[in-house]
Amino acid sequence: MLYWTVIFLIIALVAGVLGFGGVASAASGIAKILFVIFIILFLVSLVAGRGWI
Repeated sequence: MLYWTVIFLIIALVAGVLGFGGVASAASGIAKILFVIFIILFLVSLVAGRGWI
């Protein structure tokens, strides 16, 4: 999941440098969403691994 976040972040940076604003905006939005999902899944797995649930 984190791998795809980094890929979309790189796409957003390259598109922003080349002047493709719409593509950069979409790719950065996807990267943000994937990063949030990654953090949530990481925290859930961290809590579940300790046996607190």
